[in-house]
Amino acid sequence: MNEFPVVESALTRSPIFFNALTVDVEDYYMVSAFSNVVKFEDWHRYESRVEKSTSTILDLLEHYDVRATFFVLGWIAQRHPGLVRAIHDAGHEIACHGYNHRLVYELTPGQFREDLRMSKGILEGITGTAVRGYRAPSYSVVQKSLWALDILIEEGFEFDSSIFPIHHDRYGIPAANRFPHIITRRSGEIREFPPSTYHLWGQNIPVAGGGYLRLFPWNLTKAIIERINEKEKQAVMVYVHPWELDVEQPRLKGSWRSELRHRINLDSTEEKLRGLLREFKFKPLSKLLAASASTLRREAVGARYRAA
Repeated sequence: MNEFPVVESALTRSPIFFNALTVDVEDYYMVSAFSNVVKFEDWHRYESRVEKSTSTILDLLEHYDVRATFFVLGWIAQRHPGLVRAIHDAGHEIACHGYNHRLVYELTPGQFREDLRMSKGILEGITGTAVRGYRAPSYSVVQKSLWALDILIEEGFEFDSSIFPIHHDRYGIPAANRFPHIITRRSGEIREFPPSTYHLWGQNIPVAGGGYLRLFPWNLTKAIIERINEKEKQAVMVYVHPWELDVEQPRLKGSWRSELRHRINLDSTEEKLRGLLREFKFKPLSKLLAASASTLRREAVGARYRAA
């Protein structure tokens, strides 16, 4: 079993487990579920609220002295370079979320490589720091788009957080490893830190991120994170979007399912995030992965991840 870094509190002599906090920096109208309503070509027509909502998260993290990993869209960085610098200057990790939130499995390998190079170049040009991590829009590295891992490796990415080990209508590889591990591909190796799940009744239940964080009661989320830390000896990865703290965002018209997923319990996000920051310890993804490098399990291409 993989174990993540645990330190002992000098005051209590009890173990302190570190988890990962991540932020997907995108605006409310960029969500994939509304892509049939809001076209990329029209993004510039919508009110931008990403600077204000991201600043709310930055203030919370500063208050609780927490550093996180921010997966930033290249399109956002291009138009708000000051926001990217503010995130970087506050000591957070900048990682790549693609350029304009196009799903990986809707791209050709050539288009994906171009998207990566463009967004990575924009981010590195702003911060002067190498970008080593990637998260696909809407976790769209699925069975049919595993070729994207080879391109990530070839383009110099060291870790990925795109493979959700669940059943879902838009994403997921249910049989994938639930915990951080190393994936071996034809192009080399890449460290994978999947969104967190809780295994119950033979199914992986998504927890502690996005709509799942908003949907589940706080006490249940807290109990599940504690169980994963204490019983399974694994780090949990929490993820949020800035728009999830923006209860006054304009309402978009989409399918009933898209609207429900987008708006459910928006008013609970900030308080739940505060609870997480109070109750648990966090580090950026790359620091957690580096600290546990010697214990990460290797998954061969032919094991859980069939060659694609």
